[in-house]
Amino acid sequence: MAFTAKILLLGSGELGREFVVSAKRLGAYVVACDAYDHAPAMQMADAREVFSMLDGAALRAAVEKHRPDYVVPEIEAIRTEVLVELEAEGVNVVPSARATQLTMNRDRIRDLAADELGLVTSRYRYAETLEEVLAGAGHTGFPCVIKPVMSSSGKGQSKVADAAGLEAAWDYATANMRGDRRRVIVEQFIDFDYEITLLTVRTRDGVLFCPPIGHRQERGDYQESWQPTPMSDTAIASAQDMAHKVVDDLGGYGLFGVEFFVKGEEVIFSELSPRPHDTGMVTLVSQNLSEFDLHARAIMGLPIPQPIRARPSASAVILADRDSEQVGYSGLAEALDTSGGTVDVRIFGKPVSRPHRRMGVALASAGDTGTARRVAAEAAGKVRIDYG
Repeated sequence: MAFTAKILLLGSGELGREFVVSAKRLGAYVVACDAYDHAPAMQMADAREVFSMLDGAALRAAVEKHRPDYVVPEIEAIRTEVLVELEAEGVNVVPSARATQLTMNRDRIRDLAADELGLVTSRYRYAETLEEVLAGAGHTGFPCVIKPVMSSSGKGQSKVADAAGLEAAWDYATANMRGDRRRVIVEQFIDFDYEITLLTVRTRDGVLFCPPIGHRQERGDYQESWQPTPMSDTAIASAQDMAHKVVDDLGGYGLFGVEFFVKGEEVIFSELSPRPHDTGMVTLVSQNLSEFDLHARAIMGLPIPQPIRARPSASAVILADRDSEQVGYSGLAEALDTSGGTVDVRIFGKPVSRPHRRMGVALASAGDTGTARRVAAEAAGKVRIDYG
């Protein structure tokens, strides 16, 4: 079979699903991997492998079996030291093994940003015991935010108003962390005006930026996003400068989701993912090239038209409210008929549900982002999950 590139995708959720579609449109052969079978990206891929990404031997075996041109992580919980070994042996890890290793853990990327690159961040301390959490809160002050150094989609994250809530927050964080590192970050709560994701594309020809994406979170997980979001020229320049510094330090090629808090003209670095970002689902309708298209092109060394522009658009998540091993959907016709903008719906194809799990997303474009947000939220509310 002829193909332009062979890609081993590590993690097969909804972001991986859209990346597979983008990569296959460019002629790539994709092997999707995840810890459970029939994951969303597997349904679109050419082949699949089922194993835990934290199983180093299984990870190495999959790479040696398929001999891909690119190993593309889609999740954070990966045995990254194996990726470092494989890269030293000549395997192309996207964007780099160092990037995946540093960003897998919030402490490592925070130390890089604050200590080595001098980026503006909140006050913070790390803690591995409740006593260290108490000391960390003494440094940051209240309110503060406590979250595992390794997790995803906001799991284990909580805002603490006073000392009485620290023990419960520590227990919640350690119960919801991924991997085998019992460590949390205690950081100052930033009373920000808004927060953004700056999708940053590192290519062989330089670094490109998408218009900033605003987003709203609950339980540490995104609920809606919109693009573009209003920012002053000064704030945009500051965010782009910091994003440029950190992605150049991490190296490699691909799309990075760089998160910032914004208060007035001050821009504060929060986190970074060396891969497409969940808030960037909005780019499926806002941009001619989505974040997944951009990631695939950057990885494969293909041209990207400049500048990258966005029409006013928004996304709103479709959430499950219970555990179920049988799920179906209804209300799609009503959702797609929502007035006020152009609407699309993406169902992720996850085989099971659980409370607050993202099962799909409604997307809308309109004359302005405020209208797009309203239309997307209304459309998402019309999609019903039918539990077996």
